[in-house]
Amino acid sequence: MQFMKSLRPRVQSGEVESSVRIWKRPHVKVGGRYSLPPGEIEVTSIEAMPREALSEKIARESGFETLDALLEVAQHGEGETVFLVRFVYHG
Repeated sequence: MQFMKSLRPRVQSGEVESSVRIWKRPHVKVGGRYSLPPGEIEVTSIEAMPREALSEKIARESGFETLDALLEVAQHGEGETVFLVRFVYHG
């Protein structure tokens, strides 16, 4: 999983522990570890949800000030399924 440069320090500090991704299918798995130097994130859950379930609260928890800001970067390819990915950072 990749993160915007501006989000990386907040992920590494533990402030951000979730990410919204819009994919055709999940690109990560629960228990998977993905590099975020100098450490890695470990995915703890993946939840598919309808786009309508996204909220300002989820956007803020994912490191964005607004839902619109989140949606500007959440789309990955031609996917239509919204996934809420929760994780922990291991430094």
